Amino acid sequence: MSKILIISLSNLKLDARVRRQIYFLKDNHQITVACFDAQEDSNFTFVKLTQRKLTLPIKLVAASLLLFRCFNVAFRLLYSYPQLKLIEGNFDLIIANDIESLPLAYELKGEAKLLFDAHEYSPRQFEDKLIWRILFQPLNKYLCAKYLSRANAMTTIGEGIANEYQKQFNVKPVVINNAAPFREIAARPTDEKIIHLVHHGIAIPSRRLELMIEMMNHLDVRFYLNLFVFSPQAANQKTQGYLFWLKEMARNNDRVKFIEPVKFEEVIETINQYDIGIILVPPINFNYKNGLGNKFFDFIQARLAIAIGPIPEMAAIVKQYGLGVVSKDFTPQSLALEINALSAKNINSFKENAEIAAKEINAEKNNVIMNEIVSQLLKA
Repeated sequence: MSKILIISLSNLKLDARVRRQIYFLKDNHQITVACFDAQEDSNFTFVKLTQRKLTLPIKLVAASLLLFRCFNVAFRLLYSYPQLKLIEGNFDLIIANDIESLPLAYELKGEAKLLFDAHEYSPRQFEDKLIWRILFQPLNKYLCAKYLSRANAMTTIGEGIANEYQKQFNVKPVVINNAAPFREIAARPTDEKIIHLVHHGIAIPSRRLELMIEMMNHLDVRFYLNLFVFSPQAANQKTQGYLFWLKEMARNNDRVKFIEPVKFEEVIETINQYDIGIILVPPINFNYKNGLGNKFFDFIQARLAIAIGPIPEMAAIVKQYGLGVVSKDFTPQSLALEINALSAKNINSFKENAEIAAKEINAEKNNVIMNEIVSQLLKA
């Protein structure tokens, strides 16, 4: 068996994309995963990475280094994980997830092949935030320019992001989207008098979840909004307070309900009990504009109708398969206008079309692509 090291500066419990990498490769390879946290799993060896506590003095030094373009020193200060150097074994392949992992993987690679998986377009990841543009955008551009060409292969989540990497850095990523594994599950018939909308995921201010709550003021009484949302574990005070603010905003609306999130492996079966999956995230940065997140594909596997803002790649899939409606803009009024026009018959038709899409857009198709890439790298 080939030995593969997967590096991800994330919590594996919340990182569906990295979990799918393990799922794709576990049967034919010996997997070690280095990340911040993970559930016990016989499919891989877990190496816990410990984040350096970024005290105020460290932050000030790092900011100064970034301002003066001392990128290598700043990177070592911000992304120091000595546990990686203690990992035993000679690996045949290292998979680096996101740009911050790539220099760490390159230092370890030795004779191993290196596969880089870009979950985002990193040079414009948080371009909506001024301080990020000043300090971290130049760092991410530098890391991409220095390290992308050193990877033996590269993957990413969608065509828009792949095209931008190719345009700016002359690399050719293979697209492996965030599709969920195929589920044998039947669509729930829609009640014409009570129609349930659903959204699940992390509650962070930049996603503007309040727009969906505001949308309920423009929907007729048939529609109810169900939110399975939570704050990230490492969230700052502002983000932690955001979920509380959302609940306060909806407190007097009996057609908005906040529900305790379920385990990731239970999401699809849980949301299958609803009718329409909702995504209304304004494109405040490049990655949001080119979004193809996990929840979109969860909606498909759950056999839901879909109602979204006009994000290009999601909209193309919705229109191609006849999965639902796309608003003309990102205002609550615009999406409400599309949803209000739907009958139970329309929604049931979208759900039937989701059965076709679920068979064509799933993790099993991506499994084939991923294993072809890995096989070619290991043969080279």
